[in-house]
Amino acid sequence: MSQRPPKAEHRPTRFVCLPYGVGHDHEGICLELQLGPHRILLDCGLRDLTPLINQNQPPVDAVFCSHAHSDHARGLKALHEAFPTIPIYASHVTKQLLPLNWPEKNSPKTANFCQGLFWEKPFELFDDLTVQLFRAGHLPGAASISLTYRTVERAYKLLYTGDFSLSNLQLVEGLSIEALRGLSPDILIIEGTYGTMRHPHRRQQEKELMQRIHECLTHGYSVVLPVPTLGLGQEILKLLRSHHQFTGRDLDIWVDGQVANACDRYLDLLPEFPISVQNFAKHQPLFWDERICPRLRRLTPQQRGKIGQTPCVVLTDNITTLYDEGYLLSGLWVMLFPAAPHEGQTLESPDIVKFMEKVSVHTESYVLAEHSDGRNTTQLIHNLRPQHIIFVHGSPINLTDLTSLEELQNRYQLHLPSTGKLVELPIGDKFIQPAAPSPGVYEGELNDLDRNITITLPHSIIDDPHWRYFADTGLVEARWQGDELVFRGIPQRELLNQNNTDKVINDLDCCLTCCHYRGQRCWNSQSPLYGFKVTPEGYCPVFEPLPKQEDE
Repeated sequence: MSQRPPKAEHRPTRFVCLPYGVGHDHEGICLELQLGPHRILLDCGLRDLTPLINQNQPPVDAVFCSHAHSDHARGLKALHEAFPTIPIYASHVTKQLLPLNWPEKNSPKTANFCQGLFWEKPFELFDDLTVQLFRAGHLPGAASISLTYRTVERAYKLLYTGDFSLSNLQLVEGLSIEALRGLSPDILIIEGTYGTMRHPHRRQQEKELMQRIHECLTHGYSVVLPVPTLGLGQEILKLLRSHHQFTGRDLDIWVDGQVANACDRYLDLLPEFPISVQNFAKHQPLFWDERICPRLRRLTPQQRGKIGQTPCVVLTDNITTLYDEGYLLSGLWVMLFPAAPHEGQTLESPDIVKFMEKVSVHTESYVLAEHSDGRNTTQLIHNLRPQHIIFVHGSPINLTDLTSLEELQNRYQLHLPSTGKLVELPIGDKFIQPAAPSPGVYEGELNDLDRNITITLPHSIIDDPHWRYFADTGLVEARWQGDELVFRGIPQRELLNQNNTDKVINDLDCCLTCCHYRGQRCWNSQSPLYGFKVTPEGYCPVFEPLPKQEDE
């Protein structure tokens, strides 16, 4: 039976949001709400819970976890241990997946740790506060959380999307706008992971990744994919098991670490998955199978030093540990990283930067988005039409790009809080036009000195969230665009890719081995890519190989 929190003392009607962490540039997402007298915590992905637990009384009346990814859930165990009387709620699927965040032996027992709620069924948290969970896509069990607070005057509604995706994934159906259309929330707290970026259709992303893995294997290379424990790895495994380029192929796929344990938990929850996934599992195992090709197995110590002798695919949640334990010593390898932003190890992670300095492995990145892009984010906003929008969970530059959209500025009151910044949310019957943000124009001075040119800009430019990314390495590239000279910063990942280009296989018909590829650009006037920056593994119809070097 569900345990209800004690009735809160009466306080004036007030709507406040206090972020303890708001996204990818922080330790994780954690938001405290005050709805009238009630204090609610949305997610708890913090590593350091000092802001929450350095007090004698429980900091909130209840906690809701949107899904089981560590950047939304890793702090729940410590919070529960500090204040075991605070009720914690999530969907039934998330309740079962949460323990994967604490693989140690003393992980919390889910029966006492989290209470599962049913989809779309109103749950009366207090006499005047009702909660509903809606499927959010993104990950099995991921929920968008609707809170309705009732007063004598009216009912106030808030919707927190958590991480969401409108697109159908391999193992998860996308968020349904139709299910949310009638909510009409006054306040929308929405993630902006990808800002205003636009992605190809999900199926196109999957096709491109499968094609790249196929190419690597065909040319004799094994592929290792660092992935988080939950979500992306299982999506890729389902793709490899069902894509036409791999069906029946004599290929070994190895799964390492907690990713394998997460696959087991997925199998336990199979009745909760979409019907299409359940039907697939009736004809062949969803994951583990040594009989039907491609073979899918756990990576065991017996494979140490052996894998890679013939082309194979390996998925792991910790590439550095896998290498240190001697699993990637044989054969030729290509490492495919999910493009940032992403939870877990990425090309920008400090440990990966150090790791790449000591190994001779070619690295590439791919896009297989589990979050909605800018187009779908604005589509959801326009269907919900809230008064207030709070953007969270994304890099400052991506969130700033969203709040700079005129189509949003003209219709809604936009908020972009930083950690620890209290956001007051006055709700009225009429829309109050928010003040337009600063246009972000910086005037400077240019000086031509002998062999160098200096450009001086006002110091205030460093306060713009774009600056951190522009000045990441201190290196810039300039290029004429008509009569304008356009500058861009060169990020660390690009430098890392440049340093690894000499490790790419020389017998591939790719841009790196083309005689027209110089300075990361194509200089073949017959190519549609002429003058453009291209990736070294690219290819075009007018490819011409480099002249072969004669042995001395």
